[in-house]
Amino acid sequence: MSDPLQGLRVLVTGGASGIGAAAVDHFRSARAAVAVLDLTDPQRDDVVFVHADLADDVSVASAVAAAINQLGGLDVLVNNAGIGAQGGVEDNTDDEWHHVLDVDVIGPVRVTRAALPALRQSRHASIVMVGSIVAAVGLPQRALYSAAKGGVVALGQAMAADLLADGIRVNVVNPGTADTPWINRLLASADDPVATRRALEQRQPHGRLVSPAEVAAAIGYLASPTSGSTTGAVLAVDGGVTGLRLPPRQT
Repeated sequence: MSDPLQGLRVLVTGGASGIGAAAVDHFRSARAAVAVLDLTDPQRDDVVFVHADLADDVSVASAVAAAINQLGGLDVLVNNAGIGAQGGVEDNTDDEWHHVLDVDVIGPVRVTRAALPALRQSRHASIVMVGSIVAAVGLPQRALYSAAKGGVVALGQAMAADLLADGIRVNVVNPGTADTPWINRLLASADDPVATRRALEQRQPHGRLVSPAEVAAAIGYLASPTSGSTTGAVLAVDGGVTGLRLPPRQT
């Protein structure tokens, strides 16, 4: 039997690394046609690459149009690209707030707005937003990032309501702390990277970082035509952080 994702035309933002790259691998392994929208070329010959800055509406509109033209249409949009931020509510400047919210929240708006005409022509239209557990639970030193990802989740659910009549499903994946280049950069800047990584692993009930491939599998599930009755959902891939309350680990 063929994979239900086979033949679908997919656009992944931020597909050059981390969770986005894993999502590209997942869709390509199912024989979907994939375009990557990113600032960085993923350096692979099995995808279409379009360069765009999510903070620039003209750049986004041009890139999305080029991707759709090369794919011959669009069935799935994965709004994955974003940037992180550290600090409490006092620690980030107004410029930092404006920049992160512009990329992480308004960026997906720009991409979706440009992609909607093509998605409305698809029989299997689906949008998957990549949020974060920080949208659902309070973590220290993540005020700006939490606000941005909370916006992503709320945006996804609002779009699900608005686009249902157009036959476009919209869902959200909320990863836990994942083993991505961004986390590795944070660890590299820590005073004790080994202890910091161990603390991040122990914060998650299953005792390890989430793999990008696990998040990609959730994205693929929500994007698949076999999930036709799933829309407006928020799927946590976080090792139990959101839903479980377990006794402390015995050491």
